[in-house]
Amino acid sequence: MAARCGYTAKGMIYITIGWLSMMAVLGMGGSNGGSSEAIGELASQPFGGVLITLLAIGLFGYTAWRLVQAIFDAEQKGRDWKGILTRLGYVLSGLIYAGIAINCVELLLHSGGSSGSTSSHTREVMSHPGGIVAIFLVGLGFLGVGLRQIWRGWHHSYEKNWHLNEMTRTQRLIAANVSRVGLTARGIVFMIIALFLCLSAIHTNPDNARGLGGALRAVAEQPFGPWLLGLVSIGLMAYGCYCLVNARFRNVNA
Repeated sequence: MAARCGYTAKGMIYITIGWLSMMAVLGMGGSNGGSSEAIGELASQPFGGVLITLLAIGLFGYTAWRLVQAIFDAEQKGRDWKGILTRLGYVLSGLIYAGIAINCVELLLHSGGSSGSTSSHTREVMSHPGGIVAIFLVGLGFLGVGLRQIWRGWHHSYEKNWHLNEMTRTQRLIAANVSRVGLTARGIVFMIIALFLCLSAIHTNPDNARGLGGALRAVAEQPFGPWLLGLVSIGLMAYGCYCLVNARFRNVNA
């Protein structure tokens, strides 16, 4: 149950991020932001407090599921170097979404709800011994995750985790195409984030670092930016739908 609630919450965040970016492209308001902006938008809706409460619960559930995957090797990744790296990735993912959940709680408690910018976090890490190397390695990590997301999207490797017998042929076709688009878009965005993190480390300038919102703004600044951002926005909404498919059909047995 915690995992399914978590995938639902994650899906809603990405759908909201994609929707806000699309609205910005169409000149209908919106913004090119990340999770904080998406949470703020949800909070501004009728019954926003209830939405944010449910979102926080779901994200804490997702964190718990990631930790179960990592600690108990729920998906049998093994203990070789590849399996260990994958399980460490689960831990990192869980911590990231725990941070977003805490941001939701802070917003509910009217204590700001801001987790700080990517550049400020980068500056903090760089201030410690070995921090520059750590940022560069994190950038390489994002690059690896981005490439893997694209690989998974085009090779349908995610389907082995689904209860395909519970899906109709039409559902399988729609889910496969939505997942391919969504994973590819998220992979591209992660690779952009990786580029900025690595440049930040190379130039010892934390202001170069960008998170999801910064990556979307970078896309918008390119030639044909609105068209590119529109495609990425659709892709992020598709990734949100992929998360919702996971919430319904994914095998989450621990």
